[in-house]
Amino acid sequence: MSTFAYRRRSLLRSAAGLTLGGASLAQAAPSAAGTAPAGADPCASYDVAGDIVNLENAYYGIMARPVLEDYKRNLDYLNLHNSHYLRTRFDRGVMPEIRAQLAAFAGVAPTEIALTRSAVESLQNLIVNYKPLKAGETVMIGNLDYGTVMDAMRELARRRGAEVASVTLPDMATRQNVIDAYRMALEQHPRTRLLLLTHVSHRTGLVLPVAEIARIARARNVDVVVDVAQSFGQLDFRIAELGADFVGANLHKWIGAPLGLGFLYIREGRLQDIDIDCGNSEHPATDIRARVNAGTLNVAAVMTIPAALAFHARIPLAARAAHLRGLRDYWVTRVRRMPNVQVLTPDEAGMTGAVTSFRIAGKTSMEANVALARRLADDHGIFTVAREGAAGGGCIRVTPSYFTTTAQLDRLVAAIRTLAA
Repeated sequence: MSTFAYRRRSLLRSAAGLTLGGASLAQAAPSAAGTAPAGADPCASYDVAGDIVNLENAYYGIMARPVLEDYKRNLDYLNLHNSHYLRTRFDRGVMPEIRAQLAAFAGVAPTEIALTRSAVESLQNLIVNYKPLKAGETVMIGNLDYGTVMDAMRELARRRGAEVASVTLPDMATRQNVIDAYRMALEQHPRTRLLLLTHVSHRTGLVLPVAEIARIARARNVDVVVDVAQSFGQLDFRIAELGADFVGANLHKWIGAPLGLGFLYIREGRLQDIDIDCGNSEHPATDIRARVNAGTLNVAAVMTIPAALAFHARIPLAARAAHLRGLRDYWVTRVRRMPNVQVLTPDEAGMTGAVTSFRIAGKTSMEANVALARRLADDHGIFTVAREGAAGGGCIRVTPSYFTTTAQLDRLVAAIRTLAA
């Protein structure tokens, strides 16, 4: 048995006994009354600094203790065995196995994914190297998409002599008015060739009904590229269910892998529509890995992917999603009726996950929301982040994670009440 296979089996045996706090997330999720069962402690597998309440977990999802320990072992092992390991064992046997495990976790074929350093790198490669776009056609973006990904769409249009169209989604979104907004935009721009969809907005937390919008786009011969940076590992779905041929993801948010890991997905049969990146000759044109030219990845981080996947898989994805949504609902239901507070994501089923933004009436500039986030940190010991791009102006993004407690969310609610007053 190879060293990697042995370590993999040991890891799975260890992970088999792991839960977050000795109870499944389904058991640990807040109840309808907003309280967690006695004895449930979702923090038990995470080491979290106690100097501030971190409600900015959409940026980077920390590693659980078993994953962090595996990462440290991989750093030591790689530093000890160096290039001999990389050239004789990692490239030939370990990396293909990791890629196969990741593909199985995502519900796709290994030949449909390639590792990258982030969702942004994945999406930039997919977009800028998208071949079918012609002069005079249109690419479409939305106001809640990620800034650097929108930049890639604009750059693609500039290079090809194409137009850029934008969809503005209402702050008071519903499933139907979101679908209608995209349908109307596609009707108004009949030469649209490529549509960008962000599954979970990093700005407000709105969850797009991607599969429904993708069906509308396909009927008009429009390709869809989906940003799942915030949704992969947080929401209960598989890549193929999105109905998109091109997807960019990362592993260091809700999967809990080390920083600097992502992957791109190209559905089988569409590889020829994404050009080889920067003339990459390391792999043949028939290999998806020719669409990435990232140089040397953080190998120790890559070696840790199986540990992250194994730990994550111990709790059913549906239970994880329900737990995170329960934490979100816990604080949102307590502030939604406060005077002067506007919550920017709906309570409609399927439209939210862990991430939600709020706004104080009259505080719509980015500067005002940066100041409010600073007050939350300085006066109340709560870390959040200001975001812009929503139709009504700036807002404060709140993102609990697996280790967040209801007591911490009570503290947030009290702080928002003070700000709103």
